[in-house]
Amino acid sequence: MKEFPHTLKIATVWLVVGLVVFLGFRYFEHERQRSSFQVTRNGVIEIRRGPDGHYHWPGAINGLAVDFLIDTGATSTAMSQAMARQLSLPPLRSVQSHTAGGVVMGELVRADVVLQGGVRIERLAITALAGLDERPLLGMDVMGRLRWQQRDGVLSIHTEASP
Repeated sequence: MKEFPHTLKIATVWLVVGLVVFLGFRYFEHERQRSSFQVTRNGVIEIRRGPDGHYHWPGAINGLAVDFLIDTGATSTAMSQAMARQLSLPPLRSVQSHTAGGVVMGELVRADVVLQGGVRIERLAITALAGLDERPLLGMDVMGRLRWQQRDGVLSIHTEASP
């Protein structure tokens, strides 16, 4: 039986090492994300602040899985116009939005939003903005419906509506 050339052996070892490192990073990322979001036994959603300093809430817009960035400084929920087009959401009307970067024009659309932990908002009015990146912002139009508190890098959300 013929033996593999030395170079092929070395290349195979490096490919295996690379695969193990890649899978290790994927596992670490999966565990980090899983530990940053949990629902406690009493139904409270706990979201740990991410490495970027923000709170991320996994969910979906009209069935498309997204990772919402919680923005308590935003009056309304927002998404990119590209995502609104991808979801085939018809614009209802043009709107003006006051952002940290100034006043920008956008469109108002409606969509169903589902957030992990059992929060569902049907036909939510969402502002679609051209300059927004692909991560949608979850604003006070949603967060204001919930009872929540932030302490020690953990956002605790009670899913029943506030009185």
